[in-house]
Amino acid sequence: MNKHTLCDYKTIKNAVAGEQWALEKVLECYKEEINTFASIKQKQPDGSIKTIIDEDMRQHIIMKLLEAIAQFPLEENEKR
Repeated sequence: MNKHTLCDYKTIKNAVAGEQWALEKVLECYKEEINTFASIKQKQPDGSIKTIIDEDMRQHIIMKLLEAIAQFPLEENEKR
């Protein structure tokens, strides 16, 4: 996995609460990982292999991440 900037606690907390700016920031923080997981290798007419981002897969990953953020057990982590 690529190195990425971790989102701060305030951003995560606001993303869990559904704040649009925070959700966008989380997606930006994990953009490289999302693109890596959505990458596929495609054979070119000349026989070479090109890595491309499958946009449908990328959107699916983003939707799953947004769904998971809403379910994040923030209260459990705050008790620690």
